[in-house]
Amino acid sequence: MAKIGERLGVDIISAMKAKEQDKLTTLRMVKSAFKSREIDKREPLTDAEEQSIITTLLKQRRESIEQFTKGNRPELAAKEQVEIELIDAYMPKAASAEDILATVQGAVEQITKDNGGTRPGPRDMGAVMKVAQQRILADGIRADGKLVSELIKAELAKGA
Repeated sequence: MAKIGERLGVDIISAMKAKEQDKLTTLRMVKSAFKSREIDKREPLTDAEEQSIITTLLKQRRESIEQFTKGNRPELAAKEQVEIELIDAYMPKAASAEDILATVQGAVEQITKDNGGTRPGPRDMGAVMKVAQQRILADGIRADGKLVSELIKAELAKGA
């Protein structure tokens, strides 16, 4: 699979040829976010860093939609929604709840081993979350933080 940045460059060219101005503007905004981070870092971005930037951009758009909806500006909220759909296409496929649950259970088992066989309880939420997020990143899957958090709470409640 091509890197996100490479795919983005190809799509920008095709959007220019097709004269799709809204798509072009959005894709250029993503590319400039990549370039800005790359300049700050002074070396090429990794796939994980590109995904992180896209995740941030998506989060900003979702927050904007919320604000525009509260402010009774549906036309601006709709524009942000279109941008979300364009940007989201560059993210890897989101993991299913079953995949995330398996990762969470693995994280709980790892913490249990690290604690000498003592199963973590609700107070250990932070430690389990940290291990689960590391595993999610290592697997290269995409998972909603809220869902991960809810699954961890449910898993820790079983042992309590």
